[in-house]
Amino acid sequence: MTYETIIGLEVHVQLKTESKVYCGCSTNFGSPPNTQTCPVCLGFPGSLPVLNKKAFELACKVALALNCKISQQIRFDRKNYFYPDLPKNYQISQFAKPLGYDGLLDIFKDGTTKRIRIRRVHLEEDTGRLLHESLENFSLIDFNRSGIPLLEIVTEPDLDSPEEAVTYLASLKSILQYLEVSDCNMEEGSLRCDANISVRPQGQTELGTKTEIKNLNSFKNVKLALEFENKRQLNILKSGSRVIQETRLWNPEREITDSMRTKEEAHDYRYFPEPDLLPFDFEEANLEDIRKTIPELPDARRKRFIKEYGLSEYDAGVIIQEKTLADFFERCAALYERRKILANWLIVELLGILNQNNINIRELSLKESHLVDMLKMIDENIISGKIAKELLPEIIRTGRPPQELVSQRGLLQITDTEELERIIEQVISENPKAVEDFKKGKPRATMFLVGKVMEKTKGKANPKLVNEIIEKKLKEEI
Repeated sequence: MTYETIIGLEVHVQLKTESKVYCGCSTNFGSPPNTQTCPVCLGFPGSLPVLNKKAFELACKVALALNCKISQQIRFDRKNYFYPDLPKNYQISQFAKPLGYDGLLDIFKDGTTKRIRIRRVHLEEDTGRLLHESLENFSLIDFNRSGIPLLEIVTEPDLDSPEEAVTYLASLKSILQYLEVSDCNMEEGSLRCDANISVRPQGQTELGTKTEIKNLNSFKNVKLALEFENKRQLNILKSGSRVIQETRLWNPEREITDSMRTKEEAHDYRYFPEPDLLPFDFEEANLEDIRKTIPELPDARRKRFIKEYGLSEYDAGVIIQEKTLADFFERCAALYERRKILANWLIVELLGILNQNNINIRELSLKESHLVDMLKMIDENIISGKIAKELLPEIIRTGRPPQELVSQRGLLQITDTEELERIIEQVISENPKAVEDFKKGKPRATMFLVGKVMEKTKGKANPKLVNEIIEKKLKEEI
């Protein structure tokens, strides 16, 4: 029997506000424990919440960008449960009437488009943080996160593989960054994900028994956790047993999921309307004002890059993924007309440096003019592409213009024909086997000799000119 995998994701996004969602406490990350609290976020009796207008507007912005319908009446609910990090013993959330519903997000993978339905988008508050590290008999609680504004984005079970789940998350993160509603820093908890996964026999319409995986704080962990859980459930079914509906924790050290608790249903939380936040009608005029603040989103920008700059589907897709990189590309493109070459340098060389150092382009001291000047120096045969690849990290590290570095280090490309002929003749005399291979019709002999010349000149020779002279010299040998 063959099986298929069904995945749905619940993404929690910390909204970029200066104060919490129901009180005036700061949302600043990294402050000493329990220094950003007040009677409201600590759940003291008699304290009353007040909705943060900025958080609500940012939430609406996301819901509209995800093509959601917006509830005409906004209502908040109490989600009741007991846990030490929730001092009120309930969380102010939305249940019966979420802010947004019936949305969609198109994802692109392997040249194809797939539509992922968004079930709901709702606003809620974060809980406190339990600290267990180095503590044997007790845990500590930091309530600084209690009351942080969170937006929960829930998909329908439309994803069918761990790879597709990661593609969806990357697309969603890109939209959130374009909207500037969150910094999406997964290490600081600004973007968190819970994954629901089940398997069922191929062709069956009824969903299988699902498990929910928590503690997923990176795209890598999302993929690994879903892959493990998928195999675990398949092994259970193939052995003739039944999957238990439960919540499981991802253990990144052992790369397995561990059972946490049996899975709750909505009725277990005894939702009821929040009496301290009255329902209110959302006027269409206010919605239109928020809609006007939505910028060009990644999908529209990808299509424009293909049409306006002549980029391939792949190159445009990579560049628009990060807003800062796409902005940098456009600023460079205004100074340099060979956009495909520019795109290639950004994707291969610049992204390689960023990934190697695990940093964002905003953290680089790289001016658009410096990169463009370097590319123009290649075009004008002042330096070779090989030299430029060695030069780029130094331009980034020092912030100095390429002309200055090239002059100081003596990296000017050798284009003097007489000098190149002298070096080439020496290389040919030192490699008689390559000459014989050329005479036998082996084309790689020429490239071998070109490489030897580039080696002797430390990459400063003009490769095109070197190739022309070598071919001319070798034909004279025949």
